[in-house]
This record gives sequence, structure tokens and C-alpha cells, in this order.
Amino acid sequence: MLWGALPYMVIVFCITATIWRYVTNPFSWTSKSSEMLEKRLLRWGSLLFHIGIFAVICGHIAGLLVPIEFYHWIGLSDEAYHMGAVFGGLPAGIIAFAGLVILLVRRYTARRVRATSSVGDWLALAMLIIVIVTGILATSANAVNHSGFDYRTTINPWLRGLLVFQPDPALMQTVPMNFKVHILLTFVLYCVFPFTRLVHMLSMPLGYLRRSYVLYRRRDGAIYPNQNQEQQKERAM
Repeated sequence: MLWGALPYMVIVFCITATIWRYVTNPFSWTSKSSEMLEKRLLRWGSLLFHIGIFAVICGHIAGLLVPIEFYHWIGLSDEAYHMGAVFGGLPAGIIAFAGLVILLVRRYTARRVRATSSVGDWLALAMLIIVIVTGILATSANAVNHSGFDYRTTINPWLRGLLVFQPDPALMQTVPMNFKVHILLTFVLYCVFPFTRLVHMLSMPLGYLRRSYVLYRRRDGAIYPNQNQEQQKERAM
């Protein structure tokens, strides 16, 4: 149930709920920027989180979707891979976590931001923090204990089997509990995803690349902030 049926149930629910929101309430599809309410903490928190989470996602793709045979084929030893995963993945997770903590503190301490926060805003932050913390703890414990567990031989083929509709739940039997908890909490995050501001990650504002410039004018008709010579002559006449 957990490692065979549940992943597909979560995926179907997440996709269906996301499409339903986009179709029925497209104007809610936004990141709900609160930059005008508070900028200093937002700048640092958002920057750290996005840099960290981008590196985390890239690390997950490399570790969970790329078969272990590929790394052996390019001559990368298991020791070198795990060293790179620990010294690359852990800092990325910590950076993302630090950014989320700053954003959480900002949302609580900035009065105007707190007043405009919804339940979904708090839930999204809480779930992201929990998922990242469990991932950091699982990776750290595996590195410190030298358990010899290699997710490329268990979680990796299990996930790839799900993607090709050939699930093998037996691969998850030997996976340490901390990794299982991390994965299950990720499922919860996917279920929360369609109802929060996190949906904005699915949108790419490609229209801005071909959109005409927006010209801001003063009440007297002049382009702000500078006026070209022709406009000055016309006004003079």
C-alpha cells in the first residue's frame, strides 16, 4: 500500500487538484508576493531558499533518477559519489533550511505580513521545513553511522519503477526508517501543493520575453524619469 499504490494515489490527487484550481480559480494562481510589506528579510530568505532548493532538486535528480550503472560506467567510484552527495547535498539542504527559517520568522514578526498570511502560507512553510529537516537528518545519520546503505540500489530503482508503471515495493524493505519517513512526508507535501502558493513554480512567465515595455508617464504627459528632446520642444511650443 505505502510503496506500491500510495505514490500513484498521491500523484493523481496532486495533478487533479492542481488542474481543478487552475480551471476554477485562475486568479488565485500566484506567488502572493509581499515584497511591498517587508523587503529586507524577504530578500535574504527568498534568495537562500531558492538557491538551496534548486541545488537539492538537482541532487535528487542525480541520485534518484540516474542508475548506479551510469556512475560506474563513467568511472566514478562509490566512495567519491557518496563524498560528493554528503558535502554537496547537506550544504544545499542547510542553505534551503536557513532561507525557510528566515521566511518563517519574517511571516511571524512582520505585522503586516502576518496579517495577510493565510493558512496555506503557514502550511506550505511548515511542510517545506519538515521535509527538508527530515532529509538532512536522514542523510547525516547515514553518513555518520557508516551504515553502508546506498539509496541508488533501493530507492533509486523503486522510483524509476514507479515512473515506468512497474512498481516493486520489495525494494523499500531494507530502506532505513528515517528515509521512509522523509519520503512519506514528501507525499504529504505533494497533497498540500495544489492548495498553496507553491503552484507558482509550475508557471514560467515566457510572455515577458516578447512583451512591450511599459512606459510610465507623469500627469503632464512626460515619460518618467527622463524626457527626450522632441517632447521638450513640443511642450515648449
